[in-house]
Amino acid sequence: MLSKNEIFETVNMVEKEHLDIRTITMGISLLPCIRETAEKTAAAVYDRICKKAENIVACADTLSKTYGIPIVNKRVSVTPVSLITAPSGGDGVVVAKALDKAAKELGIDFLGGYSALVQKGMTSYERAFIESIPEALSVTERLCSSVNVGSSKTGINMDAVAR
Repeated sequence: MLSKNEIFETVNMVEKEHLDIRTITMGISLLPCIRETAEKTAAAVYDRICKKAENIVACADTLSKTYGIPIVNKRVSVTPVSLITAPSGGDGVVVAKALDKAAKELGIDFLGGYSALVQKGMTSYERAFIESIPEALSVTERLCSSVNVGSSKTGINMDAVAR
């Protein structure tokens, strides 16, 4: 049971020190969305995110009301998109647009995962994917991107850093 002091301390943090929860994140695997074309993959991605994350904003709002602490951002993080576009050799930007559309529809603030894992080297499709990042970010509003270029085990892929 909480003491009066602990309750007052929490109220003080929320009211005077502006305590909040910066972000809640839901992770979603997109591996089941791999299809034979980028367009079909994008449609499957959109459907999966809309189904899996349909309650994230309502859940965050309920938690915020229940505990009296604002939750500033609702975020979804997905499987690195370069992995799901590789089999079709498809256009990552098509998937980026589907991700952004789902985020907008659900009221999600950020959607992370327009990413490539190239710490061990790059294939031709990963190079093409990395080159698509500027366009993907310019045609979306809520999408976040990254490129993992190194780790303590594998070192740094300087070709990826240069790109």
